[in-house]
Amino acid sequence: MNWITNYVRPRINSIFSRRETPDNLWTKCPECGTMLFHREVSDNLNVCTNCGHHMHITPRDRFMALFDGGIFTEVPVEAPKADPLHFRDQKRYPDRLKAAQKETGEAEAMLVASGEIGRTPIVAAAQDFSFMAGSMGMYVGNAIIAAAQEAVKLKRPLILFSAAGGARMQEGILSLMQMPRTTVAVQMLKEAGLPYIVVLTHPTTGGVTASYAMLGDVHIAEPNALICFAGPRVIEQTIREKLPEGFQRAEYLLDHGMLDRVTPRGQMRDELISITRMLLGLPPAVRGDLPPPEPPADLPHALSEEEDKAAEPEQK
Repeated sequence: MNWITNYVRPRINSIFSRRETPDNLWTKCPECGTMLFHREVSDNLNVCTNCGHHMHITPRDRFMALFDGGIFTEVPVEAPKADPLHFRDQKRYPDRLKAAQKETGEAEAMLVASGEIGRTPIVAAAQDFSFMAGSMGMYVGNAIIAAAQEAVKLKRPLILFSAAGGARMQEGILSLMQMPRTTVAVQMLKEAGLPYIVVLTHPTTGGVTASYAMLGDVHIAEPNALICFAGPRVIEQTIREKLPEGFQRAEYLLDHGMLDRVTPRGQMRDELISITRMLLGLPPAVRGDLPPPEPPADLPHALSEEEDKAAEPEQK
């Protein structure tokens, strides 16, 4: 027995031919700690299949699940002046933007698109929390204005998904000025008589909550979403008292009249279709009401019942 041939060589081949396992096959739920297969989580719209915890989802993935057939058209947004204050902390502001763009694959923290949900034309805008915590800067202000203008031009309702840590500190007062700018954009919709629906996701805080996120005709939230201006830790340190259980969470705000609905992500599309059509005065959406496809021209013509009966004597 040749131990080099029978043992050493197969062992070396097995080491060098071993396939590396990707690191992103499994996701750990931050709420219950369950290890979830990434495809299972993706198919469930980034909601834990064990405890129902709603994890972050990108605007593009959200729109794929929202629009009919995952088909939508991006609305162009005017790019603001880069680094207007020449801000620098541990990194230069342009370097932080480049890092966020590389990580997310998106140009900025908000995506605007138009399309149909349940055969109802809409315009939608969604914030990306993974892009610098979804912070509200000049681009986000421009995006909301572009979404409102597109909705008014096409006479469509606007649905906005908020997810933000507040105003972007690297733009200083310019980011705070987006609060009145976006308020004016929402007023454009109201003057045009178009519905404005806001879906608040985890977390929606700071100046976003103090402006366009709380100006909707209907406010819906995802389960257990944190919705506030100042966070609970800051409030506890200020008033030096223990806050109630679930304070500033979606269910607490629903009980106290700040929200209209708390809807799981898997049911959000049907909910938005129903509310949108109701606000537009349209009849309820009917599942499977698409027209039948046209028969291919190259197939032989199928006989109708009358033609079939008329052909029977000839065949006999």
